[in-house]
Amino acid sequence: MRRIEKQRMFEKFQNETGVSTEEYYIAYKRVKRIKGFYTHLIVYVLVNLFLIFDQRLDRNSMDHFFHWHTYSTAFFWGLGLLAHGISVFGKDFFFGNDWEERKIKEYMATEKAKEQNWK
Repeated sequence: MRRIEKQRMFEKFQNETGVSTEEYYIAYKRVKRIKGFYTHLIVYVLVNLFLIFDQRLDRNSMDHFFHWHTYSTAFFWGLGLLAHGISVFGKDFFFGNDWEERKIKEYMATEKAKEQNWK
C-alpha cells in the first residue's frame, strides 16, 4: 500500500471514529507486529515440515525420524518463535489481561451453583 493510500485510509478512519493520530499510530504498529509474528509462524511451520520430511526422504528409513538432529532446528527456532510471540503479545501471552478476574468469577459461580444444588 502506498503512503498516499495509507494517509487517505487514516483520514477516513479518523473522521468516522474521532481517533487521534497517536492512537492510530500505536494500533497500526501493533497490527504490523502481530502480522509479522504470524508470518514468522507460517514460515516456521513450512520450513520445518520440509526439513523433517526431507530427512525421511533422503534416508528412506524411519530410523532418522527419531534422531535429535532431525528436530534440533525446529526446537531452537521454536524457542526463538516463542520469544517473538512473547515480545508481540506481551507478558499476558498465556493468561490475558483479565484472566485472574474471570477465573475468580468462574469459581464464585461454581461455588454458588454447588450451594444451590445442596438446598
